[in-house]
Amino acid sequence: MAQASPAKVKVTEINQIAIVVKDLQKTMEYYWNTFGIGPWDIYTFQAPLVTEMTYHGKPAQYRMKLALTMVGPVMLELIEHLEGDTIYRDFLEERGEGLHHLGFFVKNMDETVQTMEKEGFPCLQSGHFDGGGYGYLDTANTLKAIWEAIQMPEVMPPPEARWPE
Repeated sequence: MAQASPAKVKVTEINQIAIVVKDLQKTMEYYWNTFGIGPWDIYTFQAPLVTEMTYHGKPAQYRMKLALTMVGPVMLELIEHLEGDTIYRDFLEERGEGLHHLGFFVKNMDETVQTMEKEGFPCLQSGHFDGGGYGYLDTANTLKAIWEAIQMPEVMPPPEARWPE
């Protein structure tokens, strides 16, 4: 019989894979034309849609454009940094475009982030939106990847655009 895990936060599925890109439109087109992945729901995450934004534990204001689509049971997210201090800008400056993080869905993002911080994994960036929220955990050194705790809203806000239409 397998030993029970001592983990305070149990991840049973990878719900999201995210890639940071410089050109959202061009990257959506590549995915669509190469693998048929799409259509994409496009959002601009900024105030007032996103509230209580933080960057390395301090209040922050930033903007990013997201494109979301499902590939089987996994959400694929493309992220284009627009402005402000973000971990996406940091990633682009340090590494260029590429695979940025893995995400898992939680019932309460704030509680999950607080638990992980107590376990030694500070929150890199967070925000709340329309009954949901996100918190990126500083897990890269230990787990070799950034993990994001995602509290999905009951209903996602309508996208500002969909591509292709």
